[in-house]
Amino acid sequence: MQKVKKIKICYVTNIDKSIKFILLNQLKFLKNEGYEIFAVCSNGKFIKDIEKQGIKIKIINFKRKISPIADLICLLKLFFYFKKEKFDIIHTHTPKPGLLGQLAAKFAGVPIIINTIHGFYFDENSSFFKRKFFIFIEKISAKCSNLIFFVNKEDMDTVAREKICNSDLIKYLSGGIDLSRFNLNRFSEEFILIKRKELGIGSEKKVIGIVARLVKEKGYLDLFEALKKVLRIFPETILLIIGPLEPEKKDAVNPDIIKNYDVEKNVLFLGEKEDVEKIYPLIDIFVLPSWREGLGVSILEASAMKKPVIATDIRGCREAVDDDKSGILVPLKNPESLSQAIIYLLRNPEKAKKMGEEGRKRAEKEFDERLVFGRIKTEYQRLIKEKL
Repeated sequence: MQKVKKIKICYVTNIDKSIKFILLNQLKFLKNEGYEIFAVCSNGKFIKDIEKQGIKIKIINFKRKISPIADLICLLKLFFYFKKEKFDIIHTHTPKPGLLGQLAAKFAGVPIIINTIHGFYFDENSSFFKRKFFIFIEKISAKCSNLIFFVNKEDMDTVAREKICNSDLIKYLSGGIDLSRFNLNRFSEEFILIKRKELGIGSEKKVIGIVARLVKEKGYLDLFEALKKVLRIFPETILLIIGPLEPEKKDAVNPDIIKNYDVEKNVLFLGEKEDVEKIYPLIDIFVLPSWREGLGVSILEASAMKKPVIATDIRGCREAVDDDKSGILVPLKNPESLSQAIIYLLRNPEKAKKMGEEGRKRAEKEFDERLVFGRIKTEYQRLIKEKL
């Protein structure tokens, strides 16, 4: 046990939001296991919140776009930081930190280098050039790795098909959520009525919800088009949108765009929410018509809250939705199919309720974060024994 307490682990990711909303519980678990925990990410508003949890943060800014000079500077900063701190384990997340972080760790002589792939930046619909470019990047990254975790099984199949790395490097991690936090039993009918009243939503109105960044890639324009069709049959339906604006992204969605669809009276933008578990109880149907997902974490959250899910039939969403059991998968970029699925569930509340119950059962069986923590712990212990 004394030896474990000396082991220094550093998580590397591009933005503070990734740590705050996806990785923080993993880091807290590892800290409680006796590891010394550090993290690297770009500067952001959640840094102080993360540090309050006992995580030591080093701010190194990652540019989202490819920028040779900025990326080289970032690589050098990572190298010198890793060299100074003498970490035992570097664990990277997301593509750019996965490449730069692992290269820096390799050059700095870090004994254990791990990468978690939260979804490739290419898929079956990507252009030939984009696909080949990102495969090349993943091959370089993999040459630095002692272990690569995957949150979905389809990406593991892609690794084998594209010969990105040896099969003995890869392990299935899955996605995990806190089932005690995302539990509908925590919220009374009275709470739901009060919350609806706060938002000006009558108890008789049906509510569709989405939790996603405001970018076109999340399928917002398809959803607005589908909502127009839904409102012809269920004119009192409300769409709740939870997610941050991302004006720096080239596919950013400006909330004013809903005026083009004549649905503004039926749409509420709630912005980014740290207590999103208090919004899910208000929702009748959860939707995520995304164009690309590693694993739809918001789908897992909605399922855990017994909400039926409608999502696109793509990698990542297929992993999270059991079609026709916990939800409905619809074709990519198809507002007509999306509207039909929403209307079907609004017309069949008993079917929707049953799907929500199935979603909770599956979340308990497959997506409990404690399963993820156990897999991480097992692999850390194996590599520590082998490498240290």
